[in-house]
Amino acid sequence: MSTTRDHLIASTRELLWERGYAATSPRAILDRAGAGQGSMYHHFAGKEDLAAAAIRATARDLLERAETDLSGDGSALERLRAYLLRQREVMRGCPVGRMAGDADVLESAALLHVVAHTFDQLRTHMVAIVSDGVRSGEFPVDVNPADLADTVLAVVQGGYVLARAAGDTAPFDRAVRGAVALLESSQRKEFA
Repeated sequence: MSTTRDHLIASTRELLWERGYAATSPRAILDRAGAGQGSMYHHFAGKEDLAAAAIRATARDLLERAETDLSGDGSALERLRAYLLRQREVMRGCPVGRMAGDADVLESAALLHVVAHTFDQLRTHMVAIVSDGVRSGEFPVDVNPADLADTVLAVVQGGYVLARAAGDTAPFDRAVRGAVALLESSQRKEFA
């Protein structure tokens, strides 16, 4: 059963993804949630507190989807490929990554912590996968797992930016396919 608090968080999640933090007013949140002003301040200290709860909820979903791809069966390359090529709402951008482009989020220690922590968790999981791939001989021994994990994250986040700037998903699709091709090329060199 959804509560007013749940509706406020869900509405904030949607608005943050659509508009960003700076452009999301408490009034817009209340209107979207169908809640009164007293409800928001009953459950949250203010907009920043509510936004932090909304970003944490979005981050949990993002990490669960990534976990599905990265923890599946298969080699390290197959799991990274699954993550890179997963269907996404490219034109909307990453709901967490978009927050890193919002100056008001960057000025808020609480909000920035949630965003940074999300990417740290994702990076940690990818580093473990790449490390497994290096140990098993799937990737060359000189591959730095942290560097490769950051590269995969940067390709996805940068792909979103390029697609949104072009008004077309093609740059995102090319970026992730290119990353997969580079990973496969790296693997073939080691086994040649």
